[in-house]
Parts: sequence; C-alpha cells; structure tokens
Amino acid sequence: MTTRRDLLKFSALAAATAALPAFASPASVGNAIPKADKPLNILILGGTGFTGPFQVEYALARGHKVTTFNRGRRPIAEWGDRVEQLVGDRTTGDLKSLEGRTWDVCIDNPTSLPYWVRDAGKVLAGKVGHYLFISTISVYADGSKHGIDEDSALAEYKGKDAMAETRETLVADIANLYGPLKALSEAEAHKQFGKDVTIVRPGYIVGPRDETDRFTYWPKRIAQGGEILVPGDGDDPIQIIDGRDLGEWMIRLAESGTRGVFNACGPDYTLTMDAAVHGCHAVTGGPATFTHVPMDFLEKHEAGLPIWVPRAGSEYSGYGTVSNARAIAAGLSFRPLAQTVTDLLGWYRSLPAERQAELRAGISREKEAEILKAWHSRQA
Repeated sequence: MTTRRDLLKFSALAAATAALPAFASPASVGNAIPKADKPLNILILGGTGFTGPFQVEYALARGHKVTTFNRGRRPIAEWGDRVEQLVGDRTTGDLKSLEGRTWDVCIDNPTSLPYWVRDAGKVLAGKVGHYLFISTISVYADGSKHGIDEDSALAEYKGKDAMAETRETLVADIANLYGPLKALSEAEAHKQFGKDVTIVRPGYIVGPRDETDRFTYWPKRIAQGGEILVPGDGDDPIQIIDGRDLGEWMIRLAESGTRGVFNACGPDYTLTMDAAVHGCHAVTGGPATFTHVPMDFLEKHEAGLPIWVPRAGSEYSGYGTVSNARAIAAGLSFRPLAQTVTDLLGWYRSLPAERQAELRAGISREKEAEILKAWHSRQA
C-alpha cells in the first residue's frame, strides 16, 4: 500500500519532467478554451515541475500574463517569450528577483517548509492580492478516518523549531515531518497573507508528466496483459486527480478570487480498485485476468502496490474517502479516467526506452509471479 512517506518520497521525481507534449496540454480535452473575463498578472512559484506547466499553459490560454520563479534549472522553451522567468533560490533565501514587483495572484507549488512561506511573505505580502498554496491531505492528523473533511484535525509538529527544518532534515524523517510541516506552512500562509489565502489539499496526483510511476504502474502493467495481481477484494476505494484538472482549477480559483480550504481529491464518484484496473484495461485492451490477493498475504510477501490502501486496518485507510464536496462546489471538475489513462500512456511511451524500463513504483513482473504462485499454492 502507499504511505505518507511515499507522498514525499516521489516529490523530487515528480519535478524532473520532460517538456510538455501536445497530448498533455489543456487543449487535449477537445474544447476551445475561452478567454477569462478579466486578465490577471499571475506569479507561479515553481512552474516547471508536475502541475506547474499545466497551470502555465491554461493561464496563457485564458489570456493571463504569467511569471514563474524558480532556480532556472529547467528550460521553459515551450513557452518562449510568452512567460517571464525570474530566477532565485528559496532554499538560500534568494528572492531578490521578486523585490519591487506586484502581481494579482501568487500560486505556491513546491513548498514543504514553513520558512519558505515566511520568506515569500516578507517579499510579497502587500504585493499580491491573492495567495494560493498547494498543500496535501497528509496534513490531517488521522489518516485512518473515513470522510476526512477540511475541518478535520491537523497533524502537530513535535520538533524544536519548525523554521529551522530544511530539505535535508525533512527527507531524513519524512514519515514524521512531512504532514506537520505542511500544516505549519498553511498556518504561515495565513500569518503572512491574512484572509487572502486559498489552501488546496490534493491526494494522489496522476496523469501525463507524473514521474513517480505510482499510478502509471497500473496501466503499464495491465497493457502487458497476462495474470495481474490486484490488492484486496477490489472494493477498496481510491482517489486520484489528473494533474491537468488540478492545475487548471487553480487558475479558475484565482480568476474567481475564491478563498478557503479545499480537498482536491477525485473523482466525483466512488472509484474502487476494481473499477480502476478494469478502466485501465478498457483503454489498453488485450488478454488479461485479475487475481485478488488480501492485504495480510501481500504484507507477508512485502508487496508494495501503489495508490491502493485497504479501507480498514491501515493508518491510511481514509485516503480513499476524503471529502471533496467543498472543492466540487467551488468548481473542481474531473476528466474521464479513460482520458487520463490514454494520455498518460501516450506521454510515458514518448519517454526514452531506458526511462520506461525503470520502474519507480510497484513490483517487478518476477516478484508478481512469485506472489501469485504462492497465493495459488495456498488456495490449493
């Protein structure tokens, strides 16, 4: 099963993405994107990772002016002179390129450390009218609870000094620090920007540009066919959101000036593990069979299968039933699973062969065959 540790473990991988391909653009939904009623001047902190490029593309299509701020290590050639890129480094406090500037909106994508928000506030408070912060459902204190909503209790930081935490200390103790530090980053956002804050808490983000392979494992494996190991009894709920749906909704929140806290989990119906794997199979086709194996057997054989969490018996059992009612009421929408799977596979197959051969989540075919053989032997 996937754990809170995994949510951050792959965050660095999610940032190391390829150039935005045509099938991953907002136009892939097949509808013309209308211009916004009022063009905005938008600052995006980050902007070259996973969801950031989708924000940029959608904002440009809507007629907004976009500035990105990052370390300048990844080119933004696909946008040319349509996007202004400011260079700095939040790890060292180098935000000089932001000084003396004003924007209507700031979207903060990569922050996991409270001092990043504090430093941004020192430069941008009073200079931006609306601050949108991407957080995570890992901020909740009890991940086993079903129906987690935005008012559920948050994780508490138990260290000595949250502002002294760095990327290195965070990575060294991810399981204990990730959620609490994200929660404190949210609090710092309110401290720095007052009421002009929107907090968005996604769960598992999937689709084109996802370098973690957490969800990609399933359509990739199912496309290979044969007997496929499926965890649990198939009825465990899972929640995923296409990175494009998240990125584009962030721009619409900025346009509407919506403030508040929202769980950005999808879809807008109960998606079970069986529905997910059969949905992938509907896209990939080919001969395939699915064999369900219970959690205790998988744990015994150390089979870490991504995205799935059991609906009971785990400290993360609530990750499949997080309430998204408030976000949907605020305009969050979801493209069909089939489109996400189709575009994801198209993007993945465009990567170099050596990258496709590198499995970053899930289990190997050999490990899967070993577990299935042991399971069938036990059943016999």
